[in-house]
Amino acid sequence: MINDKPSIEKLRWIMAKLRDPETGCPWDLKQTFTSIVPHTIEEAYEVADAVIDAVEQQDFSELEKELGDLLFQVIFYSQLGQEQKSFDFDSVVAAICEKLIRRHPHVFGDKQLSTDAEIKANWENEKAKERQSKNIHEKISILADIPRNLPALSQAAKIQKRCAHVGFDWNNIDDVFAKVLEEVEEVKQELHHSPELLAEEIGDLLFAVVNLCRHAKQDPESILRQANKKFTNRFHHVEQQVQLSNRCFEQHDLAELEQYWLQAKNRQKKIN
Repeated sequence: MINDKPSIEKLRWIMAKLRDPETGCPWDLKQTFTSIVPHTIEEAYEVADAVIDAVEQQDFSELEKELGDLLFQVIFYSQLGQEQKSFDFDSVVAAICEKLIRRHPHVFGDKQLSTDAEIKANWENEKAKERQSKNIHEKISILADIPRNLPALSQAAKIQKRCAHVGFDWNNIDDVFAKVLEEVEEVKQELHHSPELLAEEIGDLLFAVVNLCRHAKQDPESILRQANKKFTNRFHHVEQQVQLSNRCFEQHDLAELEQYWLQAKNRQKKIN
Protein backbone atom coordinates (compact mmCIF):
# COMPACT_ATOMS: atom_id res chain seq x y z
CA MET A 1 0.00 0.00 0.00
CA ILE A 2 1.40 3.39 -1.01
CA ASN A 3 1.64 6.08 1.66
CA ASP A 4 0.28 9.30 0.12
CA LYS A 5 0.94 11.62 3.06
CA PRO A 6 2.88 14.58 1.57
CA SER A 7 5.48 15.05 4.30
CA ILE A 8 8.86 13.97 5.57
CA GLU A 9 7.05 10.97 7.03
CA LYS A 10 6.31 9.70 3.53
CA LEU A 11 9.99 9.84 2.66
CA ARG A 12 10.85 7.96 5.86
CA TRP A 13 8.21 5.37 4.99
CA ILE A 14 9.71 4.93 1.51
CA MET A 15 13.18 4.49 3.01
CA ALA A 16 11.91 1.87 5.47
CA LYS A 17 10.24 -0.02 2.62
CA LEU A 18 13.44 0.06 0.57
CA ARG A 19 15.34 -1.44 3.51
CA ASP A 20 12.71 -4.04 4.41
CA PRO A 21 14.66 -7.35 4.74
CA GLU A 22 11.95 -9.34 2.95
CA THR A 23 10.43 -7.00 0.35
CA GLY A 24 13.01 -4.23 0.03
CA CYS A 25 15.30 -3.29 -2.86
CA PRO A 26 18.40 -5.53 -3.12
CA TRP A 27 20.67 -2.56 -3.87
CA ASP A 28 19.42 -0.51 -0.91
CA LEU A 29 19.61 -3.50 1.41
CA LYS A 30 23.31 -4.09 0.79
CA GLN A 31 24.32 -0.48 1.44
CA THR A 32 26.27 0.55 4.53
CA PHE A 33 27.32 3.86 6.08
CA THR A 34 30.59 3.81 4.15
CA SER A 35 29.21 2.56 0.84
CA ILE A 36 26.86 5.52 0.38
CA VAL A 37 29.46 8.19 1.22
CA PRO A 38 30.50 8.61 -2.45
CA HIS A 39 26.85 9.11 -3.39
CA THR A 40 26.46 11.75 -0.67
CA ILE A 41 29.49 13.67 -1.93
CA GLU A 42 28.21 13.46 -5.51
CA GLU A 43 24.75 14.69 -4.49
CA ALA A 44 26.25 17.63 -2.57
CA TYR A 45 28.22 18.69 -5.66
CA GLU A 46 25.12 18.36 -7.82
CA VAL A 47 23.25 20.66 -5.43
CA ALA A 48 26.08 23.21 -5.67
CA ASP A 49 25.96 23.11 -9.47
CA ALA A 50 22.16 23.38 -9.45
CA VAL A 51 22.31 26.45 -7.18
CA ILE A 52 24.63 28.26 -9.59
CA ASP A 53 22.50 27.31 -12.61
CA ALA A 54 19.30 28.30 -10.83
CA VAL A 55 20.61 31.75 -9.94
CA GLU A 56 21.98 32.38 -13.43
CA GLN A 57 18.92 31.09 -15.29
CA GLN A 58 16.26 31.97 -12.68
CA ASP A 59 14.93 28.44 -12.98
CA PHE A 60 14.82 26.58 -9.68
CA SER A 61 13.12 23.38 -10.83
CA GLU A 62 16.38 21.42 -11.09
CA LEU A 63 17.58 22.70 -7.72
CA GLU A 64 14.35 21.45 -6.16
CA LYS A 65 15.07 17.95 -7.47
CA GLU A 66 18.72 17.96 -6.40
CA LEU A 67 17.84 19.13 -2.89
CA GLY A 68 15.43 16.19 -2.70
CA ASP A 69 18.26 13.82 -3.65
CA LEU A 70 20.47 15.30 -0.94
CA LEU A 71 17.69 15.08 1.64
CA PHE A 72 17.31 11.40 0.78
CA GLN A 73 20.94 10.89 1.79
CA VAL A 74 20.13 12.19 5.27
CA ILE A 75 17.11 9.88 5.44
CA PHE A 76 19.28 6.94 4.33
CA TYR A 77 21.89 7.49 7.04
CA SER A 78 19.13 7.96 9.61
CA GLN A 79 17.53 4.66 8.60
CA LEU A 80 20.86 2.87 8.96
CA GLY A 81 21.35 4.46 12.38
CA GLN A 82 17.87 3.43 13.45
CA GLU A 83 18.48 -0.16 12.36
CA GLN A 84 21.65 -0.23 14.48
CA LYS A 85 19.85 1.52 17.35
CA SER A 86 22.49 4.28 17.29
CA PHE A 87 20.33 7.24 16.25
CA ASP A 88 17.34 8.03 14.05
CA PHE A 89 15.95 10.90 12.01
CA ASP A 90 14.20 12.45 15.02
CA SER A 91 17.44 12.56 17.00
CA VAL A 92 19.23 14.06 13.99
CA VAL A 93 16.61 16.83 13.82
CA ALA A 94 16.76 17.34 17.58
CA ALA A 95 20.53 17.72 17.48
CA ILE A 96 20.55 20.36 14.74
CA CYS A 97 17.71 22.29 16.41
CA GLU A 98 19.61 22.39 19.70
CA LYS A 99 22.82 23.44 17.98
CA LEU A 100 21.23 26.23 15.95
CA ILE A 101 19.45 27.69 18.97
CA ARG A 102 22.62 27.53 21.07
CA ARG A 103 24.75 29.12 18.35
CA HIS A 104 22.29 32.01 17.90
CA PRO A 105 21.88 33.49 21.39
CA HIS A 106 21.20 36.88 19.80
CA VAL A 107 18.07 35.44 18.16
CA PHE A 108 16.83 32.87 20.69
CA GLY A 109 18.31 34.40 23.85
CA ASP A 110 19.20 37.72 25.46
CA LYS A 111 22.75 38.08 24.16
CA GLN A 112 23.43 41.22 22.13
CA LEU A 113 25.35 40.56 18.91
CA SER A 114 24.91 43.29 16.31
CA THR A 115 27.81 43.06 13.86
CA ASP A 116 28.90 40.29 11.50
CA ALA A 117 32.24 40.12 13.33
CA GLU A 118 30.54 39.55 16.69
CA ILE A 119 28.20 36.92 15.27
CA LYS A 120 31.07 35.05 13.57
CA ALA A 121 33.20 35.22 16.73
CA ASN A 122 30.35 33.79 18.82
CA TRP A 123 29.81 31.04 16.23
CA GLU A 124 33.47 30.04 16.31
CA ASN A 125 33.55 30.15 20.12
CA GLU A 126 30.57 27.81 20.29
CA LYS A 127 32.22 25.42 17.84
CA ALA A 128 35.41 25.49 19.92
CA LYS A 129 33.39 24.55 23.01
CA GLU A 130 31.82 21.67 21.08
CA ARG A 131 35.23 20.38 20.03
CA GLN A 132 36.54 20.58 23.58
CA SER A 133 33.46 18.87 25.02
CA LYS A 134 34.19 15.80 22.91
CA ASN A 135 37.15 15.10 25.19
CA ILE A 136 37.19 17.12 28.40
CA HIS A 137 40.40 15.45 29.62
CA GLU A 138 42.74 16.81 26.97
CA LYS A 139 43.24 19.98 24.97
CA ILE A 140 41.71 19.65 21.52
CA SER A 141 43.43 21.36 18.59
CA ILE A 142 41.54 24.24 17.02
CA LEU A 143 42.09 22.38 13.73
CA ALA A 144 40.36 19.25 15.01
CA ASP A 145 37.39 17.80 13.12
CA ILE A 146 38.06 19.62 9.84
CA PRO A 147 36.76 17.03 7.34
CA ARG A 148 39.56 15.18 5.56
CA ASN A 149 37.40 14.70 2.47
CA LEU A 150 36.70 18.39 1.94
CA PRO A 151 37.94 19.73 -1.40
CA ALA A 152 41.47 21.00 -0.81
CA LEU A 153 40.58 24.65 -1.43
CA SER A 154 37.71 24.54 1.05
CA GLN A 155 39.86 22.67 3.56
CA ALA A 156 42.60 25.31 3.30
CA ALA A 157 40.07 28.10 3.81
CA LYS A 158 38.65 26.36 6.89
CA ILE A 159 42.12 25.85 8.37
CA GLN A 160 42.94 29.52 7.86
CA LYS A 161 39.63 30.68 9.31
CA ARG A 162 40.17 28.61 12.46
CA CYS A 163 43.68 30.05 12.90
CA ALA A 164 42.44 33.60 12.26
CA HIS A 165 39.87 33.18 15.04
CA VAL A 166 42.68 32.90 17.60
CA GLY A 167 44.69 35.77 16.10
CA PHE A 168 47.10 33.83 13.88
CA ASP A 169 46.46 35.82 10.73
CA TRP A 170 47.76 38.62 8.54
CA ASN A 171 46.69 42.12 9.58
CA ASN A 172 45.53 43.24 6.15
CA ILE A 173 45.05 42.07 2.57
CA ASP A 174 48.15 43.95 1.34
CA ASP A 175 50.34 41.75 3.53
CA VAL A 176 48.58 38.68 2.16
CA PHE A 177 49.18 39.85 -1.41
CA ALA A 178 52.86 40.40 -0.64
CA LYS A 179 52.99 36.80 0.64
CA VAL A 180 51.46 35.57 -2.63
CA LEU A 181 54.16 37.39 -4.62
CA GLU A 182 56.82 35.93 -2.33
CA GLU A 183 55.48 32.42 -2.97
CA VAL A 184 55.44 33.07 -6.73
CA GLU A 185 59.15 33.91 -6.59
CA GLU A 186 59.89 30.74 -4.62
CA VAL A 187 58.04 28.67 -7.22
CA LYS A 188 60.04 30.39 -9.95
CA GLN A 189 63.31 29.50 -8.21
CA GLU A 190 62.41 25.80 -8.15
CA LEU A 191 61.03 25.53 -11.70
CA HIS A 192 64.04 23.73 -13.10
CA HIS A 193 65.37 22.08 -9.96
CA SER A 194 63.85 19.53 -7.60
CA PRO A 195 60.34 18.31 -8.62
CA GLU A 196 59.62 17.55 -4.97
CA LEU A 197 60.52 21.07 -3.83
CA LEU A 198 58.65 22.56 -6.77
CA ALA A 199 55.50 20.69 -5.77
CA GLU A 200 55.90 21.93 -2.20
CA GLU A 201 56.33 25.54 -3.32
CA ILE A 202 53.32 25.36 -5.63
CA GLY A 203 51.32 24.03 -2.69
CA ASP A 204 52.46 27.00 -0.58
CA LEU A 205 51.42 29.33 -3.41
CA LEU A 206 47.97 27.79 -3.63
CA PHE A 207 47.59 28.06 0.14
CA ALA A 208 48.59 31.73 0.00
CA VAL A 209 46.08 32.40 -2.80
CA VAL A 210 43.33 30.81 -0.68
CA ASN A 211 44.34 33.21 2.08
CA LEU A 212 44.00 36.08 -0.39
CA CYS A 213 40.50 34.87 -1.27
CA ARG A 214 39.54 34.75 2.38
CA HIS A 215 40.78 38.27 3.09
CA ALA A 216 38.92 39.46 -0.02
CA LYS A 217 35.79 37.77 1.42
CA GLN A 218 35.62 35.35 -1.51
CA ASP A 219 35.06 31.60 -1.34
CA PRO A 220 38.00 29.95 -3.18
CA GLU A 221 36.03 26.85 -4.16
CA SER A 222 33.23 28.93 -5.69
CA ILE A 223 35.43 31.35 -7.61
CA LEU A 224 37.57 28.55 -9.03
CA ARG A 225 34.40 26.79 -10.16
CA GLN A 226 33.37 30.03 -11.86
CA ALA A 227 36.78 30.27 -13.51
CA ASN A 228 36.49 26.65 -14.68
CA LYS A 229 33.08 27.39 -16.16
CA LYS A 230 34.33 30.55 -17.89
CA PHE A 231 37.30 28.68 -19.36
CA THR A 232 35.03 25.85 -20.53
CA ASN A 233 32.66 28.25 -22.28
CA ARG A 234 35.54 29.99 -24.05
CA PHE A 235 37.14 26.72 -25.06
CA HIS A 236 33.86 25.56 -26.57
CA HIS A 237 34.10 28.59 -28.86
CA VAL A 238 37.66 27.58 -29.80
CA GLU A 239 36.41 24.08 -30.63
CA GLN A 240 33.63 25.52 -32.79
CA GLN A 241 36.10 27.67 -34.73
CA VAL A 242 38.41 24.72 -35.25
CA GLN A 243 35.49 22.70 -36.59
CA LEU A 244 34.42 25.52 -38.92
CA SER A 245 37.96 25.74 -40.31
CA ASN A 246 37.75 22.11 -41.51
CA ARG A 247 41.11 21.50 -39.88
CA CYS A 248 41.89 19.59 -36.70
CA PHE A 249 43.59 21.09 -33.65
CA GLU A 250 46.96 19.68 -34.67
CA GLN A 251 46.77 21.61 -37.96
CA HIS A 252 46.51 24.93 -36.10
CA ASP A 253 49.46 26.74 -34.59
CA LEU A 254 49.19 28.31 -31.15
CA ALA A 255 48.76 31.82 -32.59
CA GLU A 256 45.62 30.76 -34.47
CA LEU A 257 44.15 29.04 -31.43
CA GLU A 258 44.94 32.10 -29.32
CA GLN A 259 43.04 34.23 -31.84
CA TYR A 260 39.97 32.01 -31.43
CA TRP A 261 40.35 32.35 -27.67
CA LEU A 262 40.45 36.16 -27.89
CA GLN A 263 37.29 36.08 -30.02
CA ALA A 264 35.54 34.12 -27.29
CA LYS A 265 36.85 36.47 -24.62
CA ASN A 266 35.69 39.59 -26.49
CA ARG A 267 32.30 38.04 -27.21
CA GLN A 268 31.83 37.26 -23.56
CA LYS A 269 32.70 40.83 -22.59
CA LYS A 270 30.01 42.16 -24.95
CA ILE A 271 27.43 39.80 -23.42
CA ASN A 272 28.34 40.92 -19.90
